[in-house]
Amino acid sequence: MRRRSTVVVLALLTASTALALDMPTRKAGLWELKMEFAGRNLPTQLMQQCTDASSDKFMTLNFGGSADRNCQKQDVRSNGGTITVDSVCTFGDSVTTSHAVVSGDFNSAYTVQVNSTRQGGRPMPGAAPNGETHMTIAAKWLGPCATGQRPGDVMMGGGMKMNVLDMQKMGGPPGRP
Repeated sequence: MRRRSTVVVLALLTASTALALDMPTRKAGLWELKMEFAGRNLPTQLMQQCTDASSDKFMTLNFGGSADRNCQKQDVRSNGGTITVDSVCTFGDSVTTSHAVVSGDFNSAYTVQVNSTRQGGRPMPGAAPNGETHMTIAAKWLGPCATGQRPGDVMMGGGMKMNVLDMQKMGGPPGRP
């Protein structure tokens, strides 16, 4: 369980660092994210996020906020509904070069393709050191958040639930490496 949550957080940090700039706000409600990792010994990860405009902006800024501090290059291009982001970021002893392509609609469904090469640093779970990572995130809007859910809630497999807004109040913003 702990390994799975670590993998999900690392995956979100990788994707969000690549996507931190100029991302549209998603439609408020419950979003399902399906993360698939090609070439890694990791199962598909499913999670749900309950969002509103404020919590969505907070997650983008804080998961991707480390990009402002750690990325030497961030090129964002938008062309006909497709957003392309190329970045080079340093985290500790490792350098990650990423190419991300975002397509779809932030009101119903979108896809993020992230190809990264990581050099140096400690190995990530399920990945060979200094290797390539190919991740696809398929996101779809499910409808309003369920009863008992509130904006900022992130639900992962095995019943694990956290609220990123609460984490921030406790001094642990999700973008902190």
